[in-house]
Amino acid sequence: MESLKFRRILLINTQISANIEVMVRLERLISPNIERALVRGKSILLLGPRQTGKTTLLQKIPCDLSLSLVKIGLKQRYEKDPSLLEGEIQELAKQKKKKLLILLDEVQKVPELLDVAQDFYDSGLAQFILTGSSARKLRKQKANLLPGRVVAMHLDPLTLNETPISKRNLENLLIYGSLPGILLQDDHLDQETDLRSYVETYIEDEIRAESVVRNLSKFSRFLELACSESGKIINFQKLSQEIGVAHTTIASYYQILEDCLLLERIEPISESKTRARLTRTQRFLIFDLGVRRVAAGEPATLSQSALGDLLEHWVGLELIRCARLAAELVKIRFWRDPSGPEVDWVIERNQHFTPIEVKYSKAPGKSDARHLETFLNEYPNSSNGYIVCRTERPFQISDRVTAIPWYELPELLA
Repeated sequence: MESLKFRRILLINTQISANIEVMVRLERLISPNIERALVRGKSILLLGPRQTGKTTLLQKIPCDLSLSLVKIGLKQRYEKDPSLLEGEIQELAKQKKKKLLILLDEVQKVPELLDVAQDFYDSGLAQFILTGSSARKLRKQKANLLPGRVVAMHLDPLTLNETPISKRNLENLLIYGSLPGILLQDDHLDQETDLRSYVETYIEDEIRAESVVRNLSKFSRFLELACSESGKIINFQKLSQEIGVAHTTIASYYQILEDCLLLERIEPISESKTRARLTRTQRFLIFDLGVRRVAAGEPATLSQSALGDLLEHWVGLELIRCARLAAELVKIRFWRDPSGPEVDWVIERNQHFTPIEVKYSKAPGKSDARHLETFLNEYPNSSNGYIVCRTERPFQISDRVTAIPWYELPELLA
């Protein structure tokens, strides 16, 4: 029995070590952007939800001083006296006699350190890599975000092109999401356990720390509904009646999720020469599908209809993540006429639209392309539309509409 127990512990430890090794080897597409900013002499503010891999990514960059403010002792030390960091950097500069590169991880926990960073950046003695997982805390505390001195970047869960080929299973991506540490687990039970831990500890702790949430039970109910309705057109009034709070409170709850980097907000295309009733309401997407499902209280076994909704959600997230990495300005939007046609997603780039429909089918037909055709006729600054589906190979549906496999989606933003 002891031998069996020992072998199981050894197996678990081996798997953990393997996952850590794979995470270190993961190629993140944001890396060249970080390197380019540092070469230009800029500092970096890297924001992103926890467990998206910020710390692992930055371990590859040789820094002269790395401080993780997640550690309670360090946090308390600098909270009591932020000037301690100033003295430490001055001493380090004397020893190294070169421009320093300093990492402050989770800087929102001691935002006063940003003033120290500005002084050393302006004097030319140091560059900084600053990371954070809550834009709300930085804004609430009126933190110095070093305008003109930092390049702001956002680290998301893994894009499809960053995902190891062995992990590019569509159903698993829809059910368990793309957070690196969870996606790399081989056992679905472990993935489920880690997702529940993420929701229960991170999300609830983050929200509990927000003093504006006075009634946690109502917020918990809101979070469950917001996750289950993620991607749909939200009726604030209906949600407020169901939860028992004012619709303005619902709006503030969504703002909290967005500020904590747990939510994506997508604006509609509302300009049209012929349609007066286009939807002007925004759509909201929870940042990771695994977190969304667990927070919504949904099981790991889902119907085909539910998987179809999740595929649309996944396509939206993938487009947003790829758009952030693009060298040019790219916006992801949607188009909906309440009385008729709608298009799931629209890529807007250089004043040009690329409309995208999402179908869980393996062989969509011309009827599935009719809303794309309507959009293409409506907007002369669009030329081709696409249906993202489960086909094995691309095929032409009409002169202007092509069906493509889900795994070729990133190429639309290449």
